[in-house]
Amino acid sequence: MNKKILFLILAEVLILPLVGQAQALSTTIPELDRILDNIGFVVTGIGSALIVIGFVVAGVMYLTSAGSTEKMGTAKKAFIAALIGAVIVILATTAGTLINIIQNILGI
Repeated sequence: MNKKILFLILAEVLILPLVGQAQALSTTIPELDRILDNIGFVVTGIGSALIVIGFVVAGVMYLTSAGSTEKMGTAKKAFIAALIGAVIVILATTAGTLINIIQNILGI
């Protein structure tokens, strides 16, 4: 079960930043911009749902550890993985905004 969670978080790591960068670079074609916005919203929604599931799974793992230090360590790792996924989703959703701010400052 832990490998599945880590795989989903790695998928977020690879997909979400690319969507954010593609949104910032598609300013010349309005239709492409709308399509990429929609894809970004869907991927962000899926990533957010996976994060919530990750936190719930980590909590259940912790509650069912019954004091076992090994199981508590596994639950802690799952919690940290979900937390890293949350940070990645937040950074990916703000990447387009940050790139636009930098472009406005540089006059591009």
